Amino acid sequence: MTTAAPAAFGSPTATAPTAKGIGPLLRSWRERRRVSQLELALRADSSARHISFVETGRSRPSEDLILRLADHLDVPVRERNALLLAAGYAPRFPETPLDDPALSGLRAGLDQLLQGYEPYPAVVVDATYQVVAANRGIAMLLEGVPEWLLAPPLNSMRLTLHPEGLAPRIRNLPEWRGHLLDQMRRQIALDRSDALRDLYEEVAAYPFADGQDSSEGADQPVSAPAVPFALPLRIEHDGRVLSFVSSISTFNTPMDVTVAELAIETFVPADPATVTYLRALGT
Repeated sequence: MTTAAPAAFGSPTATAPTAKGIGPLLRSWRERRRVSQLELALRADSSARHISFVETGRSRPSEDLILRLADHLDVPVRERNALLLAAGYAPRFPETPLDDPALSGLRAGLDQLLQGYEPYPAVVVDATYQVVAANRGIAMLLEGVPEWLLAPPLNSMRLTLHPEGLAPRIRNLPEWRGHLLDQMRRQIALDRSDALRDLYEEVAAYPFADGQDSSEGADQPVSAPAVPFALPLRIEHDGRVLSFVSSISTFNTPMDVTVAELAIETFVPADPATVTYLRALGT
């Protein structure tokens, strides 16, 4: 990989079962997705009565039913293991360290993808935005960032929003910061993750690079972007302002917790000047 895998991938960690059992856990996911018992039953080829019995602890669901319900509720792979454990079953999905030989093909594919995207920036992060791999386009944007912020494990949110990181170079920082914090809030609302919540509280408390208090602008509406189709990241590099829009990709139907939590973010040049500048750097 272009960047060393963070310590979080050093060894697999099992998701601990909840002491409350599967009923409250399943009900929590159903309510979070705003799905009624009847609607969920119809989707999963069950009955509202049986779903009710499972949620109240009067019935123990089969492994197959748990996985069907989790699929229709779009429960993250890590949390599907938690549902199985809460019902007394073994976890179904492994959490393979990214440096395990079994994932060598995946690592090679990610490296090829990142290198093929150069000279434009691209990065791979995990569920808490730890940087797993990055290409030379990302390295170019990080030029001049203090060494202590670049020490492993790198975190893309911390690098972007810290006042000693990229924040002073981002020309539309209030809008881009608001976009990133909103993205994290949506993720926290959908996934149970104390680590992600801790990260959010950390980066949301950072002061703006220009001295503006971090509470100002946190929930301000995003102004109309200069790019008509998406909010751009406008960032300064070597006296020039580069403009990008970002795209995030994940793996389809993953069967491993580690793979399920990877995301590939690519930065698409938003204007011809950025394209010309990056291609000149790449020659």
